[in-house]
Amino acid sequence: MGFTLGKKVCLLGLVLLLPALCTSQFIQSRATYYGSPDCYGTPTGACGFGEYGRTVNDGMVSGVSRLYKNGSGCGACYQVRCKNEQHCSDEGTYVVVTDYGEGDNTDFILSPRAYGKLAQYRRVSCKYPGYNNIMIKVHEHSKYPDYLAIVIFYVAGQNDIIGVDLWRKDYQEWWPMRRAYGVVWDMANLPGGPIMLRIHATSSAGVAYSVQSANDIPNDWKVGATYDSNVQIN
Repeated sequence: MGFTLGKKVCLLGLVLLLPALCTSQFIQSRATYYGSPDCYGTPTGACGFGEYGRTVNDGMVSGVSRLYKNGSGCGACYQVRCKNEQHCSDEGTYVVVTDYGEGDNTDFILSPRAYGKLAQYRRVSCKYPGYNNIMIKVHEHSKYPDYLAIVIFYVAGQNDIIGVDLWRKDYQEWWPMRRAYGVVWDMANLPGGPIMLRIHATSSAGVAYSVQSANDIPNDWKVGATYDSNVQIN
């Protein structure tokens, strides 16, 4: 899950752009990295992405602290580059937030693959070639048919998921799912039949969106299965 650095690490001066500012300027901060035997991320990150959080974006991933935002910052994409152009490329690297982590006054704790390409930081739109829609995975802790936990993947743009609703046919109304942690949302005592979801998000500019999945999760859903919502947040 999340981690706190307790050993000496290499710190790199950064210039950072906070998402809420919605400008092209960079703001100063610092970043470090964590050890990994294969230089990828960790499958046990606090966002709940699992193996996806280790390999997404070719392992260019990061843990964050204040940008975690109680889990709604999970899946956000940032451009990171260092201030000294003599040591870093002008473009730097693009990372996806997959974990929570605290360092020595740092905003990013990067995977070794991401740290090796460093340069400053700003929020950028997420793009996942080959994945045009939001995908929904049934978390391995789910227990059919009464308890459902889901993980939301491939959210495009500069959007934070702030809520997920499930349609209760027995009550004819939307009920909010609970954020278990990170991007994991759950609900017990499910209604029968296919499961319809509604996703709430806010953009980096503060604009609120709600989208309803065009495809329902089938009644006979399987633990570990991934389903295509057939919608995206634009």
